[in-house]
Amino acid sequence: MGTVHARSMDSYPMYGRDLGVNPVDDMEVMKAEQENKQEILENKDVVVQHVNIAGLGRTKEDYLGFEISDVFTARNLVEVMKKSHEARQKLLRLGIFKDVEVVIDISEGADALPNGLDVTFEVTELKRLTGSYNTMVGNNEGSMVLGVKLPNIIGRGERLTFQFSYGTKETSYGLSFFKPQPGYYERNFTLNLYKVTGQFPWSSLKETDRGVSTELNFPLWMTDHTLKWEGVWRELGCLARSASFAVREESGHTLKSALSHTMVIDTRNSSILPRKGALLRINQELAGYTGGDASFLKEDFELQLNKPFIWGSVLSASLWGGMIFPLGSQPISIADRFYLGGPTSVRGFGMYSIGPQSEGDYLGGDAYWAGGLHLYTPLPFRSTRGGLADLFRTHFFLNAGNLCNLNYGDGPRAHLQKLAECIRWSYGAGIILRLGNIARLELNYCFPMSVQGGDRICDGVQFGAGIRFL
Repeated sequence: MGTVHARSMDSYPMYGRDLGVNPVDDMEVMKAEQENKQEILENKDVVVQHVNIAGLGRTKEDYLGFEISDVFTARNLVEVMKKSHEARQKLLRLGIFKDVEVVIDISEGADALPNGLDVTFEVTELKRLTGSYNTMVGNNEGSMVLGVKLPNIIGRGERLTFQFSYGTKETSYGLSFFKPQPGYYERNFTLNLYKVTGQFPWSSLKETDRGVSTELNFPLWMTDHTLKWEGVWRELGCLARSASFAVREESGHTLKSALSHTMVIDTRNSSILPRKGALLRINQELAGYTGGDASFLKEDFELQLNKPFIWGSVLSASLWGGMIFPLGSQPISIADRFYLGGPTSVRGFGMYSIGPQSEGDYLGGDAYWAGGLHLYTPLPFRSTRGGLADLFRTHFFLNAGNLCNLNYGDGPRAHLQKLAECIRWSYGAGIILRLGNIARLELNYCFPMSVQGGDRICDGVQFGAGIRFL
């Protein structure tokens, strides 16, 4: 909970010898005394007269007023302690303080009331320049991340960050500026400048993106929303001399300007390996309306349901889907299409190795869907709860999905009929290791079924690492 200090509060019941409780007394008497003290604390009216913040340097006081204002509404000592703790958590969430301590004292001075209290937050600001080094696990890839951060540079929660990432398939660096709305940290604005170079061996493709983006994040009722604009100069090239002609045709420079909106409802208790709750994510992207070479409308969604089952196990069901529509005569780039398959989606198939391909290079598709049923159980023959064994789960799964191109002259019924054809599916079992709230690792034995011509399969043991799994 953090540290809450109370000073000079002799008029209020406190724990200790003054209560007349001896450790050797009967436990029932002690329990009754504690309940009586709690009742007295809750019924004792107090008034919070002053709330002070000590230790501020470059932080503006008016920016913090929104976070601590609820402390004034407390009407008894228990409420003062609770609301002070809540305010402390809000202050720490701002990301500008290294530590926050709370001191509750009786009011002093000419205007002091007999039941008046002063609450002081003793803060320690972060240094003007901080650095970080960590590793990240992405979609079946890992990376090393170096970062330099300037927190609270103007005094109202702003943050300037430079980050360099070197990974197995992707290298990037970028500069971002973050600005929260005072009093509503969840509403914030971000400006990004970046360069990303990625390799996509399943398509014999390499891509370099140089761009700028702006994001506006805000909650609305039970949902979280992100509005984004992105302008990017993309350079596509062949990763190998053996790249197919279809990939070579995609090589060159393009400009993409796109508006996107994402809505998320997430009630899961964990984003990595949830035991209960649901997730709904809907994303729309409109490219070409604000300029650029690319012109399309892209829609995709993700749905996940988790429910506790018998003997500590969890049943999980998930469904993904998406479709992209060209808005002009320009064909959709290979970099904007959907891809499917691999240890993080339809297990038992190679990474993004389902659907249209040319000479062994996978070209992506205009529409896809994928679904999964999972049973997660604790490790068998476990003698005790807790410890390292709680990070592992056994995993039984059934996955299915399809990826295809569409004839846009046909109607919706024809599109759905094509998505229902040539369905790939797989089943299997394995072991999952949860890496805190960062990522998870899977080692599964897979049985791919209904394999179509051109699909690349992984029949047997398959390893996966990432954050987002079907």
